Amino acid sequence: MRVVMPLFLVVGLALTAWVGWAIHLQGLFGVLVPYLAALIFVVGFCVKVVDWAKSAVPFKIPTTAGQQKSLPWIKHAKIESPFTTGQVILRMFFEVFFFRSLFRNVKGELRSGPSLIYGPTKWLWLSAIMFHYGFLMVILHHLRLATYPVPGPIALLDKIDAMFQIGAPPIYLSSLLLLIGVVALFLRRVLIPQVRYISLVNDYFPLFLIFGIVVSGMLMRYFVRTDIVAVKALVMGLVTFHPVVPEGIGAIFYIHLFLVCCLFAYFPFSKLMHMGGVFMSPTRNLPNNNRAVRHVNPWNPKVKLHTYEEWVEDYRDKLEEAGIPTD
Repeated sequence: MRVVMPLFLVVGLALTAWVGWAIHLQGLFGVLVPYLAALIFVVGFCVKVVDWAKSAVPFKIPTTAGQQKSLPWIKHAKIESPFTTGQVILRMFFEVFFFRSLFRNVKGELRSGPSLIYGPTKWLWLSAIMFHYGFLMVILHHLRLATYPVPGPIALLDKIDAMFQIGAPPIYLSSLLLLIGVVALFLRRVLIPQVRYISLVNDYFPLFLIFGIVVSGMLMRYFVRTDIVAVKALVMGLVTFHPVVPEGIGAIFYIHLFLVCCLFAYFPFSKLMHMGGVFMSPTRNLPNNNRAVRHVNPWNPKVKLHTYEEWVEDYRDKLEEAGIPTD
């Protein structure tokens, strides 16, 4: 049920867009829904990040996997256990662009004996790399629909992505990477018993949603031809805030666009927010320098201090009368 429900939900969303196109609601699904989804995405994303930024961090809790800075003759793991802000930035760079912690991920397996065996799971790291970089390249590709003239780097990326000239029109490598990545992440949740046990509806829903977006996009490009000039006119109208709804755009485009809008609107309320959360995580963005730098709890209330010197002044006469030295 946890797998079937989100599948039916995504199919229902696609049917909703198709029905909307059939009854001539192109203005609703081509203009109003995209603007509403963009508004929800921007506001929701900002509210979430600001809320995380306002959360107090009472302790330094960086996760480390190496030797912290210690005595001079002990080698310091600068990336695994950063001591300075620069080392934290370097660690974040490898984490964000190369998924460093996922690369080191291992799995445990209980075998006969019994003995617990640990092994690498590099396929998970590879799937995540294909999924995220494929998604990034697909998003960059779509900028050619929202810009005129098309920027040189976007045109160059288009040529590189289609360099193998497989079929006509050429198949984008980024589309294949994204499709393979999302299928691999789905199969991981279905085929591994431990992962399947802890997977919920909100784990499967974004996978089905992204799968629907990829499939509808590939159908538009390779099988169900769409008037790309009309599509560009619609997108340019949206980004310039002069919306138009050209005639002749097929249902498959509105299905694709509606699924994209649903993903944008769902994004701030889902686990996909790890895109912004990785930068706000105290386990990643804090240096491991507890022994050198005092970390003040921001939750501590402001207390008016009363120093020893002030206390002596308050009771000087009584202290001197009792013969207690006050110097």
